[in-house]
Amino acid sequence: MNRNQVRPQRRHATPSRIERVRRQAVPKPRVIIALLLLLGLVSVMLLDGYLRAEVGNDQRVRSDASASKVPDSVLDGGPFLSFQGGTARTRSVPDKTIVLTFDDGPDPEWTQKVLDILDDNDVPGTFFLVGSMISRYPDVVRRMVDDGNEVGVHTFTHVDLSYQSAARVTREIAQTQLALAGAAGITTTLFRAPYSSTNDAIDNYSWPVYKKLGAMGYTSVFIDTDSEDWQQPGVSKIIEWATPKSGKGASVLFHDAGGNRAQTLEALPRYIKKMKAKGYTFTTVSGAQQQAQGQQAQGQQAQAPQGTPATAGDTRQSNPEQAAHRTADTATLWEGRALLGAVAVAEWTVPGLAAVLAVVGVAVLGRFAMMLVLARRHYRQRNRRRFSWGPSVTAPVSVIVPAYNEKECIANTLNSLAASTHPIEIVVVDDGSTDGTAEIAESLGLPNVRVIRQPNAGKPAALNNGVRHARYDIVVMMDGDTVFEPDTVQRLVQPFGDPGVGAVAGNAKVGNRSTVIGAWQHIEYVMGFNLDRRMYDLLRCMPTIPGAIGAFRRDAVLAVGGMSEDTLAEDTDITIALHRAGWRVVYAEHARAWTEAPASLGQLWRQRYRWSYGTMQALWKHRRSVTDRGPSGRFGRVGMPLVVLFQIVTPVFAPLIDVFTVYAMIFVDFKASLLAWLAVLLVQLVCAAYAFRLDRERYRYLLMLPLQQIAYRQLMYLVLIHSCVTAATGGRLRWQKLKRTGEVGSPAPGTGVR
Repeated sequence: MNRNQVRPQRRHATPSRIERVRRQAVPKPRVIIALLLLLGLVSVMLLDGYLRAEVGNDQRVRSDASASKVPDSVLDGGPFLSFQGGTARTRSVPDKTIVLTFDDGPDPEWTQKVLDILDDNDVPGTFFLVGSMISRYPDVVRRMVDDGNEVGVHTFTHVDLSYQSAARVTREIAQTQLALAGAAGITTTLFRAPYSSTNDAIDNYSWPVYKKLGAMGYTSVFIDTDSEDWQQPGVSKIIEWATPKSGKGASVLFHDAGGNRAQTLEALPRYIKKMKAKGYTFTTVSGAQQQAQGQQAQGQQAQAPQGTPATAGDTRQSNPEQAAHRTADTATLWEGRALLGAVAVAEWTVPGLAAVLAVVGVAVLGRFAMMLVLARRHYRQRNRRRFSWGPSVTAPVSVIVPAYNEKECIANTLNSLAASTHPIEIVVVDDGSTDGTAEIAESLGLPNVRVIRQPNAGKPAALNNGVRHARYDIVVMMDGDTVFEPDTVQRLVQPFGDPGVGAVAGNAKVGNRSTVIGAWQHIEYVMGFNLDRRMYDLLRCMPTIPGAIGAFRRDAVLAVGGMSEDTLAEDTDITIALHRAGWRVVYAEHARAWTEAPASLGQLWRQRYRWSYGTMQALWKHRRSVTDRGPSGRFGRVGMPLVVLFQIVTPVFAPLIDVFTVYAMIFVDFKASLLAWLAVLLVQLVCAAYAFRLDRERYRYLLMLPLQQIAYRQLMYLVLIHSCVTAATGGRLRWQKLKRTGEVGSPAPGTGVR
C-alpha cells in the first residue's frame, strides 16, 4: 500500500467551491461500481424469483365462469383449436391414434426418464413446457427436440392468463419462445394454457386470450382423455383413465414435472404397450392434425366429381412430427441465448448467496452468543471483591487534548478535566485552529493547562507533539469534543498497576443522544462497541483504543514510533502496534467519557467511512502480525481473524440477510419471513438489553432498536461496502473535520452528562 495514498491530507487544503460543485456533479467511479453491484444483485434475485414462479400469481384465479360467448362448436369440438380468417376451427385425433402430451416440464429428473421411456418404445410425445423451466434446464429441451418430440408453450411462469393484461399474455408467450430459441434454436406454434385441459374449460374470460393467440398463428391444444396422474391414484388407475373408449383417438394428458412422478413413470411403458397391442399408433399434435387434415381431404375428394384436382392444402408434409417447429431467426436466437446466460448467472448466484447468507447468519448468531458469554464472564471477573490490577496508581498523569477549530467544545472539555479527582496536567495541542480555540483555552485560566500551538498537521502529529511535551509517564488521550466525569482519569489509569499493561481503553458514550440519530449511535456504542471490548479484553486482543478516551504508557508509545500517519485510524494502528510490541491492552468499563456524536447523516457517513477505511488500512499494515510468535502474536492469531470476520466480512455480507428477508416477504411467505426477522431482532434485543444492564443505561432507548435495524444498520452497511470498494479501487480518502455544536456539557459526578 502506497504511503502517499494513505497519509491524511492537511485540513486547510480545502477545494474551491467550483471544485466541490464539480465533484458533486460527477459521481465517483467507486460509487458507480457500488450502485451497479447493488443493481445487479437486485436484478439477479428478481430474475431468480420470476424463474421460480415466486413472482406473479402462480394459481388459478377463476372458477365456474360463464361460457356464453364461446361457440358450441368449440366447446363440443376436438382438442386442437386454431383460427383461420378469424373463424375458430377444431380438429379431433383420428381413430386408433394416441397423442401423448406432457405438461409442466422440463424437469431434470422426471422429464429425462420420460424421454428414456419414449425412446425405448419408439413413440413421440408433445411436451408443453414452462418457460422458466426451459431457461433453467435447456439441455433437457435440446434432447427432447433432437429425439423427434414436439414442444409447445405452457406460459413462462405457469400463470392463469384469464385475468392477465394483454401485455402480460404477450410477455408470457414471447419469453417462453425466447427460452426455446436459446435452448433448441426453434420456436413453436403450439400452446396450452395452464389450468385448462379440456375444451369445456374455455369461458368468457379466457376466450379472448385464445382468439388473440389464434390471430398470432397459435394452435391451442386441449385433451379429451386425462390420466389424472397428478393425483397419484395408482398405476392401474392412471392406465385406465388414460385409455380412450371404443377405439377412438385421444389427446392424452400426463405430467413430467410439478411433483413426484414415480407413478407416471411406472404407468407410461405399460400404457404404451397396452395401446399398441390394441392396434393404436402414437404421433404428435402436428402429426395428428396432418392425419385429420388428410382424412378430411380424402373424404372431400371422394365426394367431388371425377377429375377434380386436389388442392395444395390436401397434401401431407414430409415431416409432420416437426410441423409446429420453426427455426428461430438470428435476433431471437441471440436474445434467447442471452436469456439463458442471465438465468445461468441467477441459478449460480442466488444459491451461492444463500449459502453465504447461512454462513453469515451462523457467524452473526455465534458472535452474539460469544459476546453474551464472554461479557458475562468479564463482568463477574472485574467485579470480584478481590480483583485488583496491582498497586493503586496515584501518580499524576498527562492528558493530551488535540484541538482543531473546537471553539464550541473546548471550554466544556477543559472544565470537565479541571474537576478531575486524579492529579493531572492538561496539554492542549492547537493544530493550527483558525477559530480562536487556543485563545479560548488560555482565557479559561484553569490550573495545570498548557497550550501548545503548531501549524496544521493533522491529529496524529498533534498527539505526538503532546506526547513529547508530556511530563508524566502515563498519558491520557482524548478528543477536543469529549468531556470526562470527575473520576474518569482515576478509573482509567488503575490498570497500569499491572506492569504488563501498555494501554487502556475507556468507555466512550454518546452525549447528544436526544435525537434519533444520537439514540441510534448510543445503542451502537453500548452494544456494538463496549460489549465487543469486553469480549476482546477477555481474549486479550483488543483491536482499538477509542480516540475519545484512552491511556498509554508514554515510553510504549514512543517505542513503537508514536501515532502513525500511515492510516486514517491512528487509534487502531497504535493499538495493534502495542500488541505486537508485547504489551497488554485492556478495557476499563467504569472510566466513562461523553463524546459528541455526528448529528446528521452526512457527518455520520463521513466519520464511519473514515473509520472503516482506516481500520482496513491498519489491518493491512499489520497483516504480518499473523506470523508473530509468542505473546506479541496473540493479536494476529486471535484478534486479526475476529476483526476481519466480525468488522469487515460479516458486515459486508450481512445486508444479504435483509435483502433475502424482503425478497421472501414479497415473493415467498410473508408471515414466516417476518417471524424469522422478528426472531433475529429478539436475539439482538436480548444482547442490547444485557449490554445496557452492564453499563447501567436506561432501557427506554431500546425502543429505537427496531428502527435502527431497518434504517441505521443499512447505512452502516453501505458505508462499509463503500469503504471496501474504495480500498479495492485504490481510492484516496482525506481526513474530514466534523461540525461540532458543543451541546455535550460537563458531567456531574454519578449523574452522567448534563
